Amino acid sequence: MTKIQNLETIVSSGLCSGCGLCESIAGRDSVEMRVTSAGYIRPLLKRELPTDVLQSVLAVCPGVSVTGPALDEQTHTVWGPIQEVYRSWAANPAIRYKAAAGGSLTALGCYLLDAKRVDAIVHVKASTTQPMLTTAHVSRTSDEVIAGSQSRYGPAAPLVSIHELLRAGQKIAVVAKPCDVAAVRSLMKVDPVASQQILYCLSIFCGGTPSLYTAETIAKFLGMEPNKVSRFKWRGEGWPGRIRIEGQHDVVREMTYEQAWHTSGVPWSYGSSLQFRCKICPDAEGELADIACPDGWVVKDRKRIYDDAPGVNLAVVRTRKGGELLREAVAAGYLELASFDMDEIEDMHGDHVRRKLGQPARNLGLRLMGQPYLRVTHYRSFAKVLAAGIKANLEALVGTIQRVRINAQREPLN
Repeated sequence: MTKIQNLETIVSSGLCSGCGLCESIAGRDSVEMRVTSAGYIRPLLKRELPTDVLQSVLAVCPGVSVTGPALDEQTHTVWGPIQEVYRSWAANPAIRYKAAAGGSLTALGCYLLDAKRVDAIVHVKASTTQPMLTTAHVSRTSDEVIAGSQSRYGPAAPLVSIHELLRAGQKIAVVAKPCDVAAVRSLMKVDPVASQQILYCLSIFCGGTPSLYTAETIAKFLGMEPNKVSRFKWRGEGWPGRIRIEGQHDVVREMTYEQAWHTSGVPWSYGSSLQFRCKICPDAEGELADIACPDGWVVKDRKRIYDDAPGVNLAVVRTRKGGELLREAVAAGYLELASFDMDEIEDMHGDHVRRKLGQPARNLGLRLMGQPYLRVTHYRSFAKVLAAGIKANLEALVGTIQRVRINAQREPLN
């Protein structure tokens, strides 16, 4: 097995999640996150890193290792630690309408800033110059948080500004994907300043990060040249919201959520362009967050439906701090809650089960083929193997071995 000793190995082996923490640690004059020819955001090494800086990066990189939450009797094999769970949505109807689902993360971000619990919210938003790209953003007002709401289905590097904010003495909340939150938690374990100043981590249930080329393919399919796109909205403005592409001369193209992701006959699929790191991810459910807020999908006859409806999230409380935050936001009038029965979660998010349970076997496939692999601890690997069963484990293992044989996990460095 090739030992991971540098950023190039992480990227070329398909282990990079694109979080941007390496740029934050090393500085942009040494490492810069850029879009590669594969359509992902990856670190470009501008000069050799000093040994101590490189080791600092490798110690927290979610492409090297991830450590899950402490295990207790409330830890579910698939869904992780759950202290409380509710249906939730933003109390402000405008936020609820604009956001990708119920606007719960947006509302929590607004509350944290308005109540002066934090100075800055680290998140992502659509690029103002390249509408199909997603860029890191730091919000310091609730208006900025609202402007940056709505899901982005593509690569982003939200953590590039973390150390700049820490050096400025800012109190921070991070709203990001589960792998980004894992990187932040690793940083907090080794950096006392980060531990003191990063006060909250909020996340989603993640379906994975598709290539930038997915957006370009959709635009072309709808008759829009990518270089003429002035706005690319993935979701929001209703739930689940439509893809809406705006271009020159007031040209508008739209596609429903169901048409985009749950019908045949289109030249893309969600899974086909996912970065390889997503295929071996041990945590797409935000187990390390204080609160995770996935869609609270409408289910009929045990199947999700995508009819237009008022947006709803689930508020999955992972930590005591998360529970306190949720109750404060409700009391302050930022969020509304309703009861939720955990028996419904697999009907809403059953696509996570197969991927979660198969992760140990897929990671083992990399090890057996002598490839760099993700070091995973505290994610209940043995319990997941038992729950998956022999057939599913063999399918996951063989599938990964076949990928490696054709170098499907490999990525270009630029």
